[in-house]
Amino acid sequence: MMHVLFIIDPIHELKAYKDSSVAMMRALVARGHSISIAGIGDLFIEEGKVKALTQPISLHLHADLHGKGWWENSEKPLVTPLYEFAAVVMRKDPPFDMEYVYATHLLEYAQNQGAKVFNGGAAIRNHPEKLAITEFAEFTAPTLVTRDIARIKDFHDKHGDIVVKPLDGMGGTGVFRITPHDHNRNAILEMLTHYGQRTIMAQRYIPEIVDGDKRILVIGGEPVPFALARIPQAGETRGNLAAGGRGVAQPLSESDWKIAKAVGPVLAKKGLLLVGLDVIGSYLTEVNVTSPTCFVEITEQTGLNVGELFAKALELAVRE
Repeated sequence: MMHVLFIIDPIHELKAYKDSSVAMMRALVARGHSISIAGIGDLFIEEGKVKALTQPISLHLHADLHGKGWWENSEKPLVTPLYEFAAVVMRKDPPFDMEYVYATHLLEYAQNQGAKVFNGGAAIRNHPEKLAITEFAEFTAPTLVTRDIARIKDFHDKHGDIVVKPLDGMGGTGVFRITPHDHNRNAILEMLTHYGQRTIMAQRYIPEIVDGDKRILVIGGEPVPFALARIPQAGETRGNLAAGGRGVAQPLSESDWKIAKAVGPVLAKKGLLLVGLDVIGSYLTEVNVTSPTCFVEITEQTGLNVGELFAKALELAVRE
């Protein structure tokens, strides 16, 4: 059986009843594996080895996940080299700040010392979640990445209706739709680009957003057959659950399968065991590699245990 280290946000802050990391841990424990946890602040290098102050925990699989009794410390905290774990699962949520970047470097060094890390440090760092779609331009709507305000205005004039967003946003923060003849265009672009000092992304508006921003999970290069369509509230452009969107699980469409089957294996070969593809209509809009979510919503609405799919894929990846 495996001993798996999860690098996560403080466990007492997790909303266990809907948290994908918790779903992963519970699926692993149900399959006989043991779990320890650590935060990125617990990672360190000593005498050339990447180690962490780790906390072994026990999970109570029949506990009420709305309460606080679903887990407990099983031993005292231990300082452990990362390579001593069967697997290290990086599930720290953004923001992707410099501390996050440093953590990916430590994880990469740990991999060089024999640790098996998912998703890998370099793989996370080399796939910024907004920019990664440019690797698959055949599946994207017209997209511009720049900090040049004049260039964005030309893009807007050409396409008429666009969405602009920061490259480091999450949960729909900082996302604006600029419609034709929008009188707020200058103010929006000045604010987002810090007057031309910060690079942003602009994309042609995709009207199918009214039907949902679909999250497609790809585990070990294989698409999960159900997506979670995050449907915006009335009058809202963003479908993100954090922005009030409503999540509806649905089978992958023909175009969803085409995108996921093309993109998934490419990313898996680069060290990304789990990715979350964001798709609007038939267009890929984002590739999430830090801590993709929606496990619980898909499981509850379809009966497909996504956490177990991940646990099986992790077991296979460790053996390879």
